[in-house]
Amino acid sequence: MFRIKRLYLFILKTFLPLFFMTFAICLFIVLMQFLWRHIKDLVGKGIEIELLAELFFYAALSMVPLALPLAILLASLMTFGNLGERLELLSIKASGVSLIKMMRPLIITIVIISVAAFFFQNDVLPKTQVKMYSLLYSMKQKSPELEIPEGVFYDQIKGYNLYVKQKDRETGILRDIIIYDISDGFENAMIILADSGRLKFTDDKKYLFLTLYGGESFENLKDQRGATGSVPYRREVFSFKDILIPFDAGFNRMDESSMADQHIGKNITKLKSSIDSMTLKVDSIGMDIGNDLKRSGYYNLTNRPSLSIAPPQHNPIRDFDIDEVYASAPIQQRENWLNRALTRARNVKQEYEFKSYNADAQKGMIRRHEIEMHKKFTLSFACLIFFFIGAPLGAIIRKGGLGTPIVISVFLFIFYYIIDNSGYKMARDGVWPVWEGIWLSSAVLLPLGIFFTYKAMNDSSLFNKDAYMNFFKKVFKRHLTRKLELKEIVMDDISDSEMLQRVAELDKTCKAMQESCGKGIQNFISYWRKGVDMALLDRLRNETEGFVEYATNTRSKLVILKLMDYPILRKSFFYSPCRGNSKIGTVAALILPLSIPIYLVGLFEQKDLKRELGVIRKTNTEITFLVEKEMKEKENNETI
Repeated sequence: MFRIKRLYLFILKTFLPLFFMTFAICLFIVLMQFLWRHIKDLVGKGIEIELLAELFFYAALSMVPLALPLAILLASLMTFGNLGERLELLSIKASGVSLIKMMRPLIITIVIISVAAFFFQNDVLPKTQVKMYSLLYSMKQKSPELEIPEGVFYDQIKGYNLYVKQKDRETGILRDIIIYDISDGFENAMIILADSGRLKFTDDKKYLFLTLYGGESFENLKDQRGATGSVPYRREVFSFKDILIPFDAGFNRMDESSMADQHIGKNITKLKSSIDSMTLKVDSIGMDIGNDLKRSGYYNLTNRPSLSIAPPQHNPIRDFDIDEVYASAPIQQRENWLNRALTRARNVKQEYEFKSYNADAQKGMIRRHEIEMHKKFTLSFACLIFFFIGAPLGAIIRKGGLGTPIVISVFLFIFYYIIDNSGYKMARDGVWPVWEGIWLSSAVLLPLGIFFTYKAMNDSSLFNKDAYMNFFKKVFKRHLTRKLELKEIVMDDISDSEMLQRVAELDKTCKAMQESCGKGIQNFISYWRKGVDMALLDRLRNETEGFVEYATNTRSKLVILKLMDYPILRKSFFYSPCRGNSKIGTVAALILPLSIPIYLVGLFEQKDLKRELGVIRKTNTEITFLVEKEMKEKENNETI
């Protein structure tokens, strides 16, 4: 009987609630972003709650590809961050369970989610997008809800501008009405003034029925102008007048069949079929343009059925000299010929540009279909990548909750979103091949996921700031001091005479190093050909560290304090870039673009090295004095 291990159940129970919670939060955030983007098309149109709920439902399903990778990243980061913060991760590793084995149930879960995401992208999302965009387009086309304000012109009725000075909310009477009727154009505009009126919809909600009382109208009748060119003018005074204004206030739903034929409404099978048919169409358009160019004779091309070349024949039309005919013609005739040739060339250019536009449009549609086909796979792959980024990161930083994980997740997702959008635009505009643009974000994040997983498996201190500080301190060697303490128990006693001998040998080597470095500034060529004697420097470093290690067994606190004055000598690239190889150094000095900046940094490093050598010799002298003083005190004590 198959049974799931307790550890796997524990990991799943920790991950799944966080995943569902973060997915709901991410989906809500991207849905709010969709709402703010389209709010101007929805507000003020009297759209029913049921239609808005339907739109938001389809929009939420369409936003799943955007919310799912972010939810996986955040949930995996929080899961392993919580385990690390509560020391559960440490306990599991201490019991002999590796990180990969710990992640095994989640890897299987994410693979299942990725497969489901692919079928969702291929089968569910096209139908959802068709319904969403059809409904959204229908809402955009709906006329706004009629709400005429007081004291300003209302222009939301097509072909009319309506002004109402005052409204009676209880009776619905409009007072001091001005109507500009421009439905027949500005040249046939009509102005209507009325003392009062009443406005209501017809029963079918397609017309406004306006009843006016006590007013007059003014109208130009330009279409009825007489033979003299004068424009007739009409003025009408009325006590009662009815006006019927077209205004469709109902909601007309768009037919989904036209939207289903777009690239967003097709699965992989339909996308491949459309790409093949459009590619064949583009090829036929290009072939037609090429055949037209061959038949035109503009480029001296012939439409020969075979590769055999016919023998040249005498052609009297081609044998005469065109330049001679042009030069002998009158100036007016030459100008005529040039204008005709220029006009003909422009017409031909415009003709073939127009033909190429159709081919370019078809190529753009092909790219959009290819983009949509590749996006069916990128969502599933992005889910896997974000899991292998989030889980190792959580194991490394060991911070749970919503603080640090949200900051890291948002930063990584913005990085992914920018790269993904850039690649999408490159692919859409034809700058890059479609597969390069669409898979760019995955190609960038995949090495990041591999790197984080490797670091987490090896318990790397990737985000330990002390490790980075120590690294830079070693590189730049600033503020590095020895920390020594007097030993309470000394296993091996040291000899004062041997200590003095070691100090003398160290001082001798240090003096040789000083002489090797010289007193002045090393010139440019000598720096690149020779630099600092690295072998002698290694010898001095080893002697210094050996002496300090030996001298820490002393029982004198003053000697211990003085030993801490010895600088920590380091290996620096800038001491000798070519490690004494004169040939390579000469070539590098002459060719390398950064040879002068490196030389300047090297001079600064050599100056610092000379200072350290002086500190070593000074410390040698002081330690020698302290040891000799202690030896005299011991002799005096023995004499007494």
